[in-house]
Amino acid sequence: MDDQTRIELEAAAFRRLRQHLMEDRTDVQNIDMMNLTGFCRNCLSRWYQEAGAEKGIEMSKDEAREAFYGMTMAEWKANYQTDATPAQQDAFQTAFAENVEKD
Repeated sequence: MDDQTRIELEAAAFRRLRQHLMEDRTDVQNIDMMNLTGFCRNCLSRWYQEAGAEKGIEMSKDEAREAFYGMTMAEWKANYQTDATPAQQDAFQTAFAENVEKD
């Protein structure tokens, strides 16, 4: 496979992931994603922002999040975000305690 085709396939997979999280799985909370995968929608939007910066495209954190969420963060929170349960918070602390200790 040539590099251009690989890049196009990776971009298509990323767009599909973004669409899936934006439209199909709005029920999945960021804390659940962090607990299971170590990344969430905010991480994806930050990586998007960082990739833009590497290409000389400046965008704010809010602009990157809006590009990934398909709406402002305030709209997302109002429509889809729920409060983290104590179990979710405990899982987060357990999962990321190792990372905090390493830093």
